[in-house]
Amino acid sequence: MTYQGGEMQGEQLVLEDRSPRTRRRWLLIGGLVALIAAGIAWYVLRPKGEEAPPATASSQAPAVTVIVPGAQSVARIISATGTLAATREMPVGVAGEGGMVSRVLVEPGQWVRAGQVLATIDRSVQAQTAQSLAAQINVAKSDLTLAQAELERAQSLVDRGFISKADVQRRIATRDAARARLQVAQATLSEQRARNARLDIRAPAAGLILTRGVEPGQIVSSGSGMLFRMAKGGEMEMRAQLAEGDLQVVRVGSPAKVVPVGDTRAFPGSVWQVAPVIDPQTRQGIARIKLSYDPALRPGGFASATITAGGARQPELPQSALLSDEKGNYVYIVDAQNKVERRAVTLGTVADDRVAIASGLNGDERVVQSAGAFLNPGQTVRPQRAKPTATR
Repeated sequence: MTYQGGEMQGEQLVLEDRSPRTRRRWLLIGGLVALIAAGIAWYVLRPKGEEAPPATASSQAPAVTVIVPGAQSVARIISATGTLAATREMPVGVAGEGGMVSRVLVEPGQWVRAGQVLATIDRSVQAQTAQSLAAQINVAKSDLTLAQAELERAQSLVDRGFISKADVQRRIATRDAARARLQVAQATLSEQRARNARLDIRAPAAGLILTRGVEPGQIVSSGSGMLFRMAKGGEMEMRAQLAEGDLQVVRVGSPAKVVPVGDTRAFPGSVWQVAPVIDPQTRQGIARIKLSYDPALRPGGFASATITAGGARQPELPQSALLSDEKGNYVYIVDAQNKVERRAVTLGTVADDRVAIASGLNGDERVVQSAGAFLNPGQTVRPQRAKPTATR
């Protein structure tokens, strides 16, 4: 009995040991079934609008900002180089017979008025000649006075028969000859004084002295050439060298800005003359830009200029839309199928933040505004129009 009882007690222990493990297994199975049932219920009962859309190629394409530039009136800016010069340069030399220079009264950079004496020539001999001629005038006046008095006495005696009419006529002729000699002496003195005045080297017009080429003690004559160089009225200009194509669009009155070498200032001016001929060797012409006087504008100096010529209607793009490589400048546009297309362009006027497109665009294309460097031709994108900005 003891053996049997012991065997039965062992079986009871085994059964008691397996029952908790079975319960846990059933609890786990029940939890999984509940989760599956809850998922099925949510899928069946969820609102239809929450159904996830199927993934497509267009939804996965990158979004890019595009602009439609249109066309604006863009002024053409022409760059040129050239030399500075006086608008009307006047060489000043000896007008008379010349002589030894006694004084020089002006220096380069000095303003003078019309007729002002620039230098004087020694006139000691000419002064003595003028005094001699003045004395001859006094002699002629005396002769005329005496001849007139004798004529008047003769006319008073002719009626009494003391003097014949022939004597009166001779005295009239003597009086007229004395008067003529006086006029000749006066004319000769005036001529000498005019010659003496021409010994002064004078400014032909008001202006600015540019150079001085004479010193006291120098012997000068009419063949000595230029002694002074003047800028009439101090007016300056730049003679800009332009290509034949640029010269065609420049007009008289076109505004310009001139920057001399060594200076950062831009001096305003305007084109006052366009060359009527083209140099057959260089294929260039000259546009003369009128400038107001400034000490920085030195004739003979080199300068650069920008001329604003006639405008044309061209598309304008921000600089962020432009790309370049070894093939040249280009932009990316988005076609009707939302695919990226490369378009070569030629640049026009470049402003601070925008660039005019001279050729390559009509203005109605959708141009990628930025990030074009990360795109490839033929790539599908999602274009988004840029927000309009305030008109410049």
